[in-house]
Amino acid sequence: MSALKSAMEPPAPPSAPKPQPPLWKRGRTTHRLLLLAAGWLTTRAVMLWLLAHDQYPLLGRGGVAREVWALYFHWYGVLSHGSFPSGDHLWQYPPGAGAVLLSPALLPGLTYFQAFVTLTLFTDAVITLVLARAGTRPGRSLRGAALWTAGLPLLLHVPLARYDVQVTAFAVVSLLTVSRRPRVGGAFAALGALVKVWPALALLGTPRGRGTREAWTAAVVTAVTLLALLVALFRNPLDFLRQQGGRGVQIESLGGTALMLARRAGWPGHTRYQYGAVEFVGPHVHAVADCSLGLTAVAFALLLLWRVRARRWTPATPYDAALTAVLLFTVTSRVISPQYMVWLIGLTAVCMTSRHTTQRWVAPLVLAASAVSTVEYPALYGDVINCTWLGCVLMVVRNGLLASAAVLSFVLLWRSGRSAPERPESDASPRNRDRIPAVFHTGG
Repeated sequence: MSALKSAMEPPAPPSAPKPQPPLWKRGRTTHRLLLLAAGWLTTRAVMLWLLAHDQYPLLGRGGVAREVWALYFHWYGVLSHGSFPSGDHLWQYPPGAGAVLLSPALLPGLTYFQAFVTLTLFTDAVITLVLARAGTRPGRSLRGAALWTAGLPLLLHVPLARYDVQVTAFAVVSLLTVSRRPRVGGAFAALGALVKVWPALALLGTPRGRGTREAWTAAVVTAVTLLALLVALFRNPLDFLRQQGGRGVQIESLGGTALMLARRAGWPGHTRYQYGAVEFVGPHVHAVADCSLGLTAVAFALLLLWRVRARRWTPATPYDAALTAVLLFTVTSRVISPQYMVWLIGLTAVCMTSRHTTQRWVAPLVLAASAVSTVEYPALYGDVINCTWLGCVLMVVRNGLLASAAVLSFVLLWRSGRSAPERPESDASPRNRDRIPAVFHTGG
């Protein structure tokens, strides 16, 4: 009887196909992607042209690019012989940086400089593609890819002559994958940390629970494994630790701005090139450096306090927390080089891929600070070194924008973690079900 009853029942209706976006909306997305590609090609062509005509009265021929064809190439020669630079006070980077500096060997038909720039442009394109792919997902935005495409050229050709684009790529990929694939996100954060430390902050804002444990476990395993491999293959991999302690107060840092103004008021100190940067030398410089380290400790404590007290996470919280952390550590650092803005532009772009981000008002401040950084270096670097009034104004404006961005970013992140949770709609229709995961909560 049961078999007969089952045979007499009408067949179940076929499952409804997944709704597709309207044709006009798909066409609009394609149009935006084409505009994005055209913008990337145009701006990068301009950046390459500027790099080919890199000449400034103060810095000399190839002033910006000299770091690649002279310093990086010198380190490449040392690394090629199986050793990290030993006793070199300019070598202040974790051992993973050695792999990046050796990477131009992958293009043997080019000079070291040509291969380095080619790989940097390739990495830049990968970041753009990853941001664009993230921006085309439901509930996401292409504003992140657009911000990266238009924001990086604000630094002129400086990003092409530094390896910070490669470092930023690790952080961007880590942030955009950690929610779906925690182990992959953790591994990329560890790779970035082995190159320049700060990408480890990409894991600061992951929500409590299994995903975070998996991400941090993968990060630790990846870091330990690769560090052991580098120790086995190269000599002196940890020599960089001895060089960091001697760093002073760079002229472009927040403490350096205070000393610039003090010099205009009669302070007897002066500037000197040392440890790979122009730093201040004179009375009370060590006190300013200690103050910067103290502020960094305070920033770290504030971030830990936010992490402990936060009760609400959105899909954008990991992005927002990473940007806040890097802003705070950048502003309180003894060194704020122009290429640091590459990090901030990349993290801001990641935030802008999400419609849930709290950092929309931070983005204009980061872009404005990047534009002022270009005026300060390389265009008017002589005024900054000589502490003219023009140089003082430039640094006050640039660092004022960065400090404002850091404070605003933390306030917005703090408020987002303490605000009341959104109540999902009572109607269980597919439309409302899609809206429910917009804010999710984690216990523990």
